[in-house]
Amino acid sequence: MEKIQAALQKARVKRDGQMPAQITRQHAPHMRGVQKSSQIWTDLERIALSGEALKHHRVVTQKASEDATPFDILRTKVLLQMQQNGWKRLAITSPLSGCGKSTMSCNLALGLGRQSGLRSMLIDMDLQDPSVGDLIGYHPKTSMSDLLLGKTPFSEHAVRVGENVAVAASGRAEEDPTRVVLSDQTAETLDAIQDTYDPDIMIFDTPSILLGDNTRAFLKNVDCALIVIRASSTRYGHFDASEREVGEHTNVLGTVLNAFRTKDANFATDI
Repeated sequence: MEKIQAALQKARVKRDGQMPAQITRQHAPHMRGVQKSSQIWTDLERIALSGEALKHHRVVTQKASEDATPFDILRTKVLLQMQQNGWKRLAITSPLSGCGKSTMSCNLALGLGRQSGLRSMLIDMDLQDPSVGDLIGYHPKTSMSDLLLGKTPFSEHAVRVGENVAVAASGRAEEDPTRVVLSDQTAETLDAIQDTYDPDIMIFDTPSILLGDNTRAFLKNVDCALIVIRASSTRYGHFDASEREVGEHTNVLGTVLNAFRTKDANFATDI
């Protein structure tokens, strides 16, 4: 634990003292100029989520509460820093499985949904081991690969939670996710979704970065990434390696130390 906290402090000092050159994703001009309309959001199928089911999976931010407060603090930090830099696409990853990245993704997205006038999207890009659908209790009939490869429109795959959160979960695990992630069509589809729906922030739940090459392949499509580590299990070497890997492909927005038990909070942030 002391090593992880020291590493976080060292990273903060390094970042504040010497900001590296930012890696900026180049947006493709695909579908630029399409008229933006609130109607396309309201046309998305709206679903109601079970509060008890969400709570069972530790997704607690759909309503304001004491349990939601730590996630609300994270939400504000993430939103302000992304707005300051003009970023809209955020990947959430972890060194290894079990750190809570998917739970963090869902809580951040639903917490953003409580901000009126702010539109957010949650897209499950952990194609080989998707869990967003399990956490929120909804599984689409169409597959993420068909959506990303342009075979299924976003309007037929995604659903709306509340007024302003769009969720694209995975209906099933993909046998060859790298084929989809590396496809030029996937990048074009994401650009088309952003240009058409004009969300303020897009959150991508991505695989643990040290478990394969899918997150490395995908990070070129985002503006920044948040790394979730777990106090009880993440080793310093894994944290250091994941931070270096993410930094090679996009901007490191910060680190979330999950399951850090104190009297006042369950996790600490370093953003």
